[in-house]
Amino acid sequence: MTASRRPGDGAAASLEVSRLAYAYPDGTQALFGVDLRVERGERVALLGPNGAGKTTLVLHLNGILTAGHGTVTVAGLPVAKDSLLEIRRRVGLVFQDPDDQLFMPTVREDVAFGPANLGIRGEELQQRVEDALEQVGMLEAIDRPPHHLSFGQRRRVAVATVLAMEPEILVLDEPSSNLDPASRRELAEILRSLDVTVLMVTHDLPYALELCERSLILSGGVIAADGPTRELLADAELLAVHRLELPYGFTVV
Repeated sequence: MTASRRPGDGAAASLEVSRLAYAYPDGTQALFGVDLRVERGERVALLGPNGAGKTTLVLHLNGILTAGHGTVTVAGLPVAKDSLLEIRRRVGLVFQDPDDQLFMPTVREDVAFGPANLGIRGEELQQRVEDALEQVGMLEAIDRPPHHLSFGQRRRVAVATVLAMEPEILVLDEPSSNLDPASRRELAEILRSLDVTVLMVTHDLPYALELCERSLILSGGVIAADGPTRELLADAELLAVHRLELPYGFTVV
């Protein structure tokens, strides 16, 4: 299955990447012309082997890296130096390690940090914090220190810190990693309930199948496949070519 672009419905897509190419300062070419479009409300998995360019692509979505060639647009707004503040509100990155995002004395302060930096104060800020924590089932932990929480709870709070910014698109880096089965299931239920576009970077192919109807395979710095997750994961030859493997005994029917 080859790369494709999906037509929009006339509204601006949550994410549109066009001919994106990027080389690191040492000359290593990481992206060779990536094209993709994610519509509002879609949940899309970004799959690919290590070194495929997934992290490089994600870092372009909120302007941490800037394109050597090509464009990135979020809800119709181009990622550029003069739009970075708004872009970083619209694109919520949830890192693989929640401790990279949680650094305040209490959960309340962590979740309030982003919107407070946007100038939101008082009752509106409090409401954003409570709403975000309620969405991830962590409202009862609002005044607890994050380091007193379990790993799975900290990951949910990390998601809340992003939701409090009211993003256009939620980008999750390996959301199921290091979670026990119950925490994995709880997070999946939360992600399914969110009214937000989701781009999930993952090596966990069953999790991609559970949560995302559509998947992209990024391999060698290009989109090598784009289609229904079930169809991609049922193609053993495609997975093998791009060094992707289902768990032993797991079959896609």
